[in-house]
Amino acid sequence: MAIRVAHVGTGNVGRLALTELVTNPQFELTGLCVSTPEKVGKDAGDLAGTGVTTGIAALSELDAVLATGPECVVYCAMGDTRLPEAMADVMRILASGVNVVGSSPGLLQYPWGVMPDKYIARVEDAARQGNSSIFINGVDPGFINDLIPFALAGTCQRIEQVRCLEIADYASYNGSEVMHYMGFGRPLDEVPMLLQPGVLGIAWGTAIRALAAGLGIKVDEITESYERAPAPDDFDIAVGRVRQGTLAALRFEICGLVNGHPAIVIEHITRLRPDLRPDWPQPAQGGGSYRIEITGEPSYAVDIVPSSRKGDHNHAAIVGAAGRIVNAIPAVIAAPPGIRTTLDLPLVTGTGLYAPIVAI
Repeated sequence: MAIRVAHVGTGNVGRLALTELVTNPQFELTGLCVSTPEKVGKDAGDLAGTGVTTGIAALSELDAVLATGPECVVYCAMGDTRLPEAMADVMRILASGVNVVGSSPGLLQYPWGVMPDKYIARVEDAARQGNSSIFINGVDPGFINDLIPFALAGTCQRIEQVRCLEIADYASYNGSEVMHYMGFGRPLDEVPMLLQPGVLGIAWGTAIRALAAGLGIKVDEITESYERAPAPDDFDIAVGRVRQGTLAALRFEICGLVNGHPAIVIEHITRLRPDLRPDWPQPAQGGGSYRIEITGEPSYAVDIVPSSRKGDHNHAAIVGAAGRIVNAIPAVIAAPPGIRTTLDLPLVTGTGLYAPIVAI
């Protein structure tokens, strides 16, 4: 019997998650919630871009969607810039007795040691009230800095450091809110929200703490650093024009220190043009890649290059983020109530996804 699932949010991740809910027979879409007035009333299949008519019209009220009786809600509404609202939404869903998987709020990937205990307790209380569970994940923060490193670490005899990198050209990324949040195209004398003191450590602190928990170590301190490079001239990207002198390349690093040693490191190198800062690490393939480096015995350097028949590296990475949460739905429904993480769930293997291309 198909799992009854409702969906919230049709942005970059949400639209692709919705695509799987519409096309995968393992799921029955019961309802869809959107925040953009122009999307209200449109068919879920149209909003997903599938060309499939589902008969499910987008609604603007979360309670109306919960009234459709889902077993799980896929929550992909923006959480970075509306954290209180996103937290309130997921607690409301959990308390109503419905499980949650989602791409936000990102702090719930692994909140312990990152969020104040009183806020974690509110989520856990809502989950206990509804006998429901929640799993928040994605690509990065997400499976690139929990699932994949754990798989490699489990083969080692000794580990000195785990480093996870994203190296990507964001010129084709059309998430204007995220790009503004990171400061791209803004004057270098402005400090964007992402680079305000402490924000990097919070945003990726969940991944640092999750890795530490899996490795059985205690992180004493999380540090952060960044450097930026300006555009050498004017040029255009998906979200608009980048003016000369504004931010066009960004490199940042978050370190989890154990006795002063950087035991866990998350590093991002983001360019808007491949010729910028050639001295910074380069992707394994044009456009972008993810890299997992484990220093120990044995040591590993593993490059992950996402690709897609339907788009470039940025599109492919978002497909992976959507797939990670949607494919976890059966495991999350079966899990005990509360906040669940990669450390709690069984290995999600892609059951039911095999679909060979049929030659015509």
